[in-house]
Amino acid sequence: MTPIRVLIADDQMMVRQGFTVLLNAEPGIEVVGQAVNGLDAVDKVAELAPDVVLMDIRMPELGGIEATRRITEPADVDVKVLVLTTFDLDEYVYEALRAGASGFLLKDASAAELAHAVRVVAAGDALLAPNVTKRLIAEFSRIAGTPRAPLKDRVGSLTERETEVVSLIAQGMSNAEIAGHLVVAEQTVKTHVSRTLVKLNLRDRTQVAVFAYETGLVRPTGY
Repeated sequence: MTPIRVLIADDQMMVRQGFTVLLNAEPGIEVVGQAVNGLDAVDKVAELAPDVVLMDIRMPELGGIEATRRITEPADVDVKVLVLTTFDLDEYVYEALRAGASGFLLKDASAAELAHAVRVVAAGDALLAPNVTKRLIAEFSRIAGTPRAPLKDRVGSLTERETEVVSLIAQGMSNAEIAGHLVVAEQTVKTHVSRTLVKLNLRDRTQVAVFAYETGLVRPTGY
């Protein structure tokens, strides 16, 4: 089985080395390189073709948000970005998700949590399940204010059932939970998700959730 290739981008050497040791000790994961800033990360992605990039947000020369955008923007590049942050409600995390990141992880995560996060995003499932991610998306969508018109226009391309699936994804439900809620087969849900990603030109479930909040399809609650 081919190991998941990981690039670690962080301006702190101890963080890079620590994560490298932790991940290389995990079966099926291989750290193929380290980057000291955003520009270095963009270059290393082109050179090493990793499957997953662990991306710090605050770095010199080029920050993690712009680096994420440059890495994920090309349609022919299939690299997942997992953002590293110190605070779970860091305002920059939402911007990173908007830029194309597939999820985020706190820097004090355990070795097991780190490995799990890498495997989740590498599989294309997106790290969306934790309540803190849901809270972050909802909070910063609320701050963003009026739904963005260009995005809102794209809602019309979805069927009624696809719109319902998008709403449930944004609420943090897994495919299995959505299937139970809608009383359909899980494979049917997977089909709806795949078609939705194509129609909306989005990368993964995290991007679907961001889209749902930014278009007003789902409204933040509890504020």
